[in-house]
Amino acid sequence: MTMLTITKNLEPRLLEIFHHLHSYPEISWEETNTTAYIKGLLEEAGCKTQTFSDCTGVVTEIGEGLPVVGIRSDLDALWQEVDGCFQANHSCGHDAHMTMGMGALYALLKRGNLPAGRVRFIFQPAEEKGLGALKMIEKGVLDDVSYLFGVHLRPMKELRVGQASPSIEHGASRFLSGQILGEDSHGAWPHMGPNAIEVGAALVHMLGSLHMNPMTPWSAKMTRLQAGGSSSNIIPGRASFSLDLRAQTNEAMAALYDKVLNSVSAVSSNFGVKIETRLCANIVAAQTDLQARNLMAGAITRVLGSEKLHDPVVTPGGEDFHHYCVTLPQIKGTMLGLGCDLSPGLHHPQMTFDKGSIASGAAILAEAAIGALELCGR
Repeated sequence: MTMLTITKNLEPRLLEIFHHLHSYPEISWEETNTTAYIKGLLEEAGCKTQTFSDCTGVVTEIGEGLPVVGIRSDLDALWQEVDGCFQANHSCGHDAHMTMGMGALYALLKRGNLPAGRVRFIFQPAEEKGLGALKMIEKGVLDDVSYLFGVHLRPMKELRVGQASPSIEHGASRFLSGQILGEDSHGAWPHMGPNAIEVGAALVHMLGSLHMNPMTPWSAKMTRLQAGGSSSNIIPGRASFSLDLRAQTNEAMAALYDKVLNSVSAVSSNFGVKIETRLCANIVAAQTDLQARNLMAGAITRVLGSEKLHDPVVTPGGEDFHHYCVTLPQIKGTMLGLGCDLSPGLHHPQMTFDKGSIASGAAILAEAAIGALELCGR
């Protein structure tokens, strides 16, 4: 029986799990019920679980001995406006990723007779904050992992349903929050203090005038600016803002970050107002491993056929999965890019995709894990 046949037979149960996760989304670091639900599923399957006293997330493994091969899924949802109401919402596909992780575990248990070694399933919190992977590293969850595989649904413009890529080459991203710390003044006396809105606008202009090597994709933009109240005759002296920085390589991100901080300093000096910034997340660019990519390519071919194997996907989006391989370079890792006719796009409040792809993704992850165990055992 092929791995895809096994996961297709599991499809009714996988869809039940998906719909539960989709119906009860939780934001980063608050995935308490999600953790409990996954923990319950794992224990129901006969697995021992590891949870943490100071954070969400759950880990289990099957098999015995070495090597250890990891399969990582992410737990958290986004906080966004949906039909006029702000709420937690699984518009990035993490509900599907968790379901595929569970599907891979079920399939490997169903198959039995695994090669020597262990497959560790890591259900990680706070991917959207760019901090969950670092927390799992801190907890020692990855210390003995040799190969690590993840998965991410891909938009229709990148991959169509039935296609899959052996790696997603994410770029680096950094998110900053900032405050403009001036004093309010009367609308009739604009010379009495800097207008925080004008300060913010000047910073937007400065970001737009940055120059970097155009051969490496990058961007820097303001994504939030809040200032003033309901009184139109008060010039606001204070404002808060957010910045989103992207670069396709870690080296380009380091250079871009310095330029942005210099821009903030220049605007602060020009207006004579204090501007504070705080780095909220620092997500590194992908450093995928050739052997891991080859294993994933083989898994895709066995499950979908060679004609469905796509080239690596290069995207400016960020993923904290890559902290694992950059921080722990002994880990050989890659992320499966799964085509599923996702539309209108990732992070769109009405994002949808072909749910039949869940079984395929689970089968590919399971095949990649078996391939890694077999390779290490040769």
